[in-house]
Amino acid sequence: MKNIKIKIGVLAVATMVTVAVSCSEDFLEVPPTGQLAQAQLTTVQGLDAALIAVYSQVNGRDVRMASPSNWVWGSIRGGDANKGTDPGDFNTINPIQRFETDPTNVNVYDNWRGIYEGVARANSVLALLNTPAADVTPEDIKRISAQARFLRGHFYFQLVRNFKMPTLVDETLDYGTGLEDVVNNQDIWPFIEADFQFAVDNLPTSQPQVGRVNSFAAKAYLGKVYLYQNKFAQAKTLFDDVIANGMTSKGEKYGLVEYYDNAFRGAFDNSKETVWAYQAAAGTGSVNNANPEFDLNFPYNSAAPGGCCGFFSPSFTFVNSFRTDANGLPLLDESYNTGANQVKNDHGLVSSDPFTPDTGNLDPRLDHTVGRRGIPYLDWEDHPGASWIRKQDWAGPYNPKKYVYQESEKGTFQDNSTWTPGYTGMNIYVIRFADVLLMAAEAEIEAGSLEKAREYVNMVRTRAMNSKLMREGGAEAAKYVIDIYKSPWASADAARTAVRFERKLELGMEGHRFYDLVRWGIAEPVLNAYLAYDGAILTNALGGAKYTAKHAILPIPQNQIDLLGPDILIQNPGF
Repeated sequence: MKNIKIKIGVLAVATMVTVAVSCSEDFLEVPPTGQLAQAQLTTVQGLDAALIAVYSQVNGRDVRMASPSNWVWGSIRGGDANKGTDPGDFNTINPIQRFETDPTNVNVYDNWRGIYEGVARANSVLALLNTPAADVTPEDIKRISAQARFLRGHFYFQLVRNFKMPTLVDETLDYGTGLEDVVNNQDIWPFIEADFQFAVDNLPTSQPQVGRVNSFAAKAYLGKVYLYQNKFAQAKTLFDDVIANGMTSKGEKYGLVEYYDNAFRGAFDNSKETVWAYQAAAGTGSVNNANPEFDLNFPYNSAAPGGCCGFFSPSFTFVNSFRTDANGLPLLDESYNTGANQVKNDHGLVSSDPFTPDTGNLDPRLDHTVGRRGIPYLDWEDHPGASWIRKQDWAGPYNPKKYVYQESEKGTFQDNSTWTPGYTGMNIYVIRFADVLLMAAEAEIEAGSLEKAREYVNMVRTRAMNSKLMREGGAEAAKYVIDIYKSPWASADAARTAVRFERKLELGMEGHRFYDLVRWGIAEPVLNAYLAYDGAILTNALGGAKYTAKHAILPIPQNQIDLLGPDILIQNPGF
């Protein structure tokens, strides 16, 4: 068993069950300390514990690069942010942001192994259900298998987006039963669809624990899967249902929380905006119950939240994108990076210049998403500028704000039990209702319903207008001007441009951007424009970087190919 596991690597982890082999001297078989026998795991209690282990893997546990926050894979690769420090610090992210990744990159491997661990745990639960104990009812089998298949669908969705052709392993495969011979040449989209459809058909609309998924979360996720395959009609049907009838696992009708700034505060965890979120907790005795990935991302300063490390710096292009015109609408002509439209004062690598507020029109979501010098940083203080930036000539002058704990949240939604106070107990959205509205808007455009798409976008923008920065005199720090789209869009292309830009603004720094650009087929021009603009300022970090189409997906980790062989685990083209 041990030798086989070494041979086939991560993909071999198909089950978590250790089964004793029968023989006449069975009295000599003593289970290893700390391991459970199959009989224990196939009870209702054992199955529920195994299912919780699947849920727990959603955040990657100690493998931060496997988290669905996708801060590297979706946001840094998507141009929302850069890694923020020179190659001396966590230098394996540098080639990723420059699109120079190779198959030996440890972060790529961590993403692969952390997500496959989730697949393995889900498969283990489903395998255990084949031999349930006497106390397991058909209803138990239904509820547990539906959740396990939802979670497995999620893990494979993550793998397909990153690697395109990962190896398909289900609960029927194990050591010695063909697992090590499965070639990664199968189309996995039908498998993902089937898992989510099973969840749609078998999950309840509410759950006794709010963190468990329900049927509406499954419908929203299946709609997203369809959207990625351009199956717009199927996606629209599901989104229509979710928007009209959907509710959270605790039975609350889906909607947008009243204020955009509250969507990322711990006090609003599991709000009506939560379609599905990873459940996090601080102060439980294990930092793995908190969010392990954001310890690297907060402002760099011992007096700042997190105390380390400044590895997630919003880009100039992203910040400039929040400029609005006289009507409070985005600059869809992409003029935000030109002339007077560039956000002032912070735009140069300033540290000692006197602060003066930007006098141009800005979408207030900018200052709920990005920390800028002189602007209040949550309830901490006005952002001080360079003292909170680890290496400004590599990073630029900005810090992230979403999912950063407030000073008043220390000790409640922030964990102090490890080397940094940057582990937080705030839930991380995988899908929130604003995301659903904007995905539905895309599907409506393809159905020819431009006015319905505009309605959905305006719902998102109306909430953005209800910002505490505008309510509480924040205009002293910046000139916030935002409004809804009052005129119909002239064409489907105009509508697509508006919806895509709205996703950039609304979902910025949440790990979506790169995947959106790839599925829209516009990654090459958009990312190269970003790299050219930001690279001219941050020459050390991004100068000369270029995106090419092969980097739409990641390379298969080389150590896995070495274990299985290149005929079994086929490398992605170009790597």
